[in-house]
Amino acid sequence: MLPGRGRNGRVARPVRLLGTRTAWTPVGDGEFFCPGCGGDRNFQRLTGRRRFTLLGVPVLPRGETGPVVECAACRRHYGTDVLDHPTTTRFSAMLRDAVHTVALAVLAAGGTCARASLETAASAVRAAGFDDCTEEQLGALVEALAADTGRVYGRPCGAAGLAIELHEALDPLAPHLAPAGRESILLQGARIALADGPYTPAERDALTTVGAALTICADDVSRLLAAARTPS
Repeated sequence: MLPGRGRNGRVARPVRLLGTRTAWTPVGDGEFFCPGCGGDRNFQRLTGRRRFTLLGVPVLPRGETGPVVECAACRRHYGTDVLDHPTTTRFSAMLRDAVHTVALAVLAAGGTCARASLETAASAVRAAGFDDCTEEQLGALVEALAADTGRVYGRPCGAAGLAIELHEALDPLAPHLAPAGRESILLQGARIALADGPYTPAERDALTTVGAALTICADDVSRLLAAARTPS
């Protein structure tokens, strides 16, 4: 179809004879980290039905499409795999819990709970987001573990239990951390272990488990643990 001219003499756009149009239907909503906005936003989960159009009028169905995730702020569409990325709020909570679990595991492995180790551990946990964490609280948790009379996160803990706790806290977090972030968590644990003297075999085992859960290769774990012993 040739373009015509409007009343003002300008060339009018040609009418598109055939095309497709998608009608979107909301099927869920929630909060996610929008890669376009760079922050936490509300979203709608949409499914769509495509139709052929004739002169802009839908005439024939062409099948379903989606689902997609639509950001309520920027209105961009993303694949549903974007929901695998934690929100900023969720990520902060995961990181806080991870640091707390690593600190507890290293203290329990050390056994003696020297004051220097407790102070280093409590400082790391507070910096991660547990603002009211105290040395006394951590010490009480470690004593409960040593006596095998307490529970951490609702399940009994011994050496095997702490390894399970480490993997449960670190496995979901590791894919969302840059290498430097994973190494930082391991080094925090190393500083706690070294606060009262050289690594004990149990502390080194616990830190090796931390490294494995953070997907740090064994050679890099050894390098980082050695580097932590060198005063900066």
